Amino acid sequence: MDKTHLKQTMLSLTEAELSQAARKYQQFLGTARLDRSEPIENDEQAQAETASILAEAFDDQVHGYQDKIARLHTIDFGPRTEVTEGAVVSLGDRHLVIAVSTAQFDCDGRTFVGISTAAPIFAAIEGKTAGDTCTFRGRALVIDNIY
Repeated sequence: MDKTHLKQTMLSLTEAELSQAARKYQQFLGTARLDRSEPIENDEQAQAETASILAEAFDDQVHGYQDKIARLHTIDFGPRTEVTEGAVVSLGDRHLVIAVSTAQFDCDGRTFVGISTAAPIFAAIEGKTAGDTCTFRGRALVIDNIY
């Protein structure tokens, strides 16, 4: 498994999400600004306030994606023999990347999902090695491989 390519894929996807959130932020921010030199209708004021709230939400997303990108740059994705940050863990047909939370994505013909060390499942599998079994939400999980 090429973990360097996996890391680059995660960075690219997160950068694309950052770019989209930044565009939406700018779009709503522009809509939130009113021309104070002209009379302002009530519905215009309400729309501007709604746009301002949405802009703030996208601003939070922008900062979240920036934090994820910075975190991905600092994580060592070297080979692992136990579940720790930077590991890729195979649980049956699921592949977890212990780094930052992401949506499901494909890389090199496999499907992955990124989780952070704050994810509840990480607490259940932390420190385990290939072949170990643990319980998560009442289900027994077998760690097939760690990369």
